[in-house]
Amino acid sequence: MEEEVEENRPRQVTGQCLQLSNMEEAEIHQSEECSVIHRTVGDRGHSPDCGTDSAKDQLAKPNNTDKDESGTMRELNQIVQVVWKNSSWWERHGIDWSIIGLSFCILPIGFPVPEIPKPLLSALGIVFLGLAHAVFSVKGSHMASHRTLCQSRTLGKIWATFFVELYFKVCSCIPVHCGDEGHVKLHHGYTNIIGLGDSSIWKVPYLSCGIYMFVAPLALPFITVLVGFNYVTRMSLFPALHSLFWIVFGLWSHFQLLVHVSGLSYSSALGCMYLSRALLAIPFIHVNIFQHIGLPMFSPSNHPRRLQLMTNAVLNLSRNKVLDWTFGHSIVSCHIEHHLFPHLSDHMCLKVKPLVSKYVHDHNLPYHEDTYMSRLRLFMSNYNELMVLAPPIAHLVEFH
Repeated sequence: MEEEVEENRPRQVTGQCLQLSNMEEAEIHQSEECSVIHRTVGDRGHSPDCGTDSAKDQLAKPNNTDKDESGTMRELNQIVQVVWKNSSWWERHGIDWSIIGLSFCILPIGFPVPEIPKPLLSALGIVFLGLAHAVFSVKGSHMASHRTLCQSRTLGKIWATFFVELYFKVCSCIPVHCGDEGHVKLHHGYTNIIGLGDSSIWKVPYLSCGIYMFVAPLALPFITVLVGFNYVTRMSLFPALHSLFWIVFGLWSHFQLLVHVSGLSYSSALGCMYLSRALLAIPFIHVNIFQHIGLPMFSPSNHPRRLQLMTNAVLNLSRNKVLDWTFGHSIVSCHIEHHLFPHLSDHMCLKVKPLVSKYVHDHNLPYHEDTYMSRLRLFMSNYNELMVLAPPIAHLVEFH
């Protein structure tokens, strides 16, 4: 496991969260909006314009250094490294590979089943295809993007090319550079920092609560294709042609397999493609909003350092066999551990979870945990506050 590096650590403070008044909040939001507009992605000659802003150089430099908090992050990192070194290959990577391998194995079962006239068996085939699709497109692509599928850097790049560059485009049609820029660099680097990794990409304020929570996610298979083509139009010629080829090839190959292997008609094949890709779309949206939105949000000019930022801004959902299998522990039940140590595999996040939880509690830091249904009730009853209005900015203030 590579050494975790803290980036851009502005002023460190400890204590409780306070929210600003509406007037102060409005002024800060206005000033931040202006500053974010002027941020640039970087050297556009080396990366496509993906509609995200890398703003590392724009964040405030530390005005004050708290050695104690920095020390606790180093100490926690050392504890986790000991666990990593004492773990077998099976624990580090093998268990996750077994899940991916079993998902490959159910594909031959899923493809022939939809042609069977019995509705129950046809539905079972679509479920198999949908579960396998979720494992590859969510768990596999997520781990590949963080290079957690193996220890070798060379093999890591190969698997990233397969899951992210090939299969991720087959499933979601999002160019890999845009996913890396938005997820790995912004979301992980600046979690819940306004204008950067604040999860605002998931908000659609003009949709009502019921439509957003239970109807709109079903359009995700169509939306990702449109978003993918939109990204392609912003890229230079050769990267755009490369991405366009894999988007079209992925959709075409999926369609042809259903037509020629399953023996479906064109219309039935399109319907099966949609249903299998939309099978877990609703929980996918829910998980992504439940784990960050509604937690403390921070200003780019005044946010805590890594350990305190992640423990305040990230939430773990309770264990769920289906979601843990298809999305991965690092996305569902070990999200805090994943944000603290993004180079750990899914199973290793689960293994170090008790140690991280104990350490965080021993240092009087928050450790947010909740059930899926509890978060769902919270978002249903407070939808306007959480998903429509601008989030309040929190400051961690010192105890006196």
